[in-house]
Amino acid sequence: MRTYLVVIDDSEESRLAQRFATRRAARTGGTVHIIVALERPAFVAWGGVQATIEEEARQQGEAVAQAAANAIFEGAGIRPSVTVKQGDAASIVREILAEDREIAALVLGAAASGPPGPLVSHFTGDGAGSLPVPVMIVPGSLSEEELDRLS
Repeated sequence: MRTYLVVIDDSEESRLAQRFATRRAARTGGTVHIIVALERPAFVAWGGVQATIEEEARQQGEAVAQAAANAIFEGAGIRPSVTVKQGDAASIVREILAEDREIAALVLGAAASGPPGPLVSHFTGDGAGSLPVPVMIVPGSLSEEELDRLS
């Protein structure tokens, strides 16, 4: 089954990428795999405080993933796969791409202004030619109507 891999956070460009991936999956009979990458928190000398910070980050990431999964299901009737993992987002994406041969495309959202974002820069840079799937970049400046027309 054709799967669209999308990295999400709480940004507007991420929401647009998620919408695009969901609409493409619905139109092609596919599914969506969402990733929430949790940054490693700065080291705190007290173990209990460190554990609390990591747990709060995990809970926030899971809440973002759950909200996205609910939106995908409500909007298209698709139950997405969800990965919430701590670490470098680009490394997590590469790991999932290597493991899952059903992924048809990596869908990323680019910021509406300023630099496009670290993942867009990473996956469109020097290593882009070695990726096993196409990268679809959704401009953050698109309205929902424009996005719907394109997807």
